[in-house]
Amino acid sequence: MKAIYTLIIQAGLSYAGLRFGCSSVSIQRLDPVVEPGQIPSAHVHQIVGGNAFNATMQGDIGEKGSCTTCAYTEDFSNYWTAVLYFKHENGSYKRVPQYPNAQLGTEGQDAPDIRGGMTIYYTQQDFTGNGDRYIQAFKPGFRMTVGSPTTTSKTNSSAQTGLRYTCLQTILTRGYETNELPKEPCPAGIMAIHHFPACWDGVNLDSPDHQSHMFSTVRGAFQEAGPCPASHPVRVPQLAYETMWDTTVFKDMWPKDGSQPFVWSFGDGLGFGTHADYLFGWLGDSLQRAMNSSCMFHMCGSPGMQGILKTQTVEEMNKCAVKNTVEEDTDGWLSELPGQAMYGHSKDGVGAFE
Repeated sequence: MKAIYTLIIQAGLSYAGLRFGCSSVSIQRLDPVVEPGQIPSAHVHQIVGGNAFNATMQGDIGEKGSCTTCAYTEDFSNYWTAVLYFKHENGSYKRVPQYPNAQLGTEGQDAPDIRGGMTIYYTQQDFTGNGDRYIQAFKPGFRMTVGSPTTTSKTNSSAQTGLRYTCLQTILTRGYETNELPKEPCPAGIMAIHHFPACWDGVNLDSPDHQSHMFSTVRGAFQEAGPCPASHPVRVPQLAYETMWDTTVFKDMWPKDGSQPFVWSFGDGLGFGTHADYLFGWLGDSLQRAMNSSCMFHMCGSPGMQGILKTQTVEEMNKCAVKNTVEEDTDGWLSELPGQAMYGHSKDGVGAFE
């Protein structure tokens, strides 16, 4: 505790918050956290971040990449979730495209759009402050997951307040959230939201289940998180993902019986099994510098605006990619979900595998 107090005195209480876009770096069946070395992994993931992403990732990831799809050039972390598919009435599947967060903006009217991807947040207490706790950046080698594809009930899902969906009425809709996939057509698509725990045990960079070294005090919707317990006393940044799924491209194919047609790549058509993975890869002390600063969102650095962090253009973000290790079609009209035949698929639309 004395060490943490010393850091507070040295750094001061800051009000930093990061919000930035990352374009897709890969869409394939790999998962170096839950299934390291397994080629292919059980289901398809959409991955953003550094181009060091592969089936087996160890050590300081920040030192292993040569480019990143994220706006901040010092961030070689990898962030990923399962992929959302549309299930046609004829039984075939089509990957749902992603679109960028309209609030991120671009550097000009003629600038390209971010290619798919996600919006990443590192906040402290909320969008205006961090309370009275020093925020410790993650360490090289750190990784964690949130949620589980084996969660199949609303009761279990309700306990995970940071995992939610928003049925977008417009591209700027925020607020109303559910813990299951929306049952009706959404005018501007579906936003999937993943809030990670923000309390660390201060010792372990990982744990056998990739979650026990963390403790969640998340209240959802970027509300102020509760205090960390003695078992997990170290406050780390509140990490969150937002993925905008453009379900509107299927509006003319909605099932005649009105049933909800979207399904995660691991077979979950209810939405309770939504989950996400994180593998830290910021260079040097760049994330800690940001957390110690007083910048918020674009003020931390954006194209045309100097900040505490270095940025790149959307065009540069979109150029970074990873060659697929697993060669299979994940995007066309598919007769089954990739991995479904190999790993099994339950009749009720809920997969039961990692």
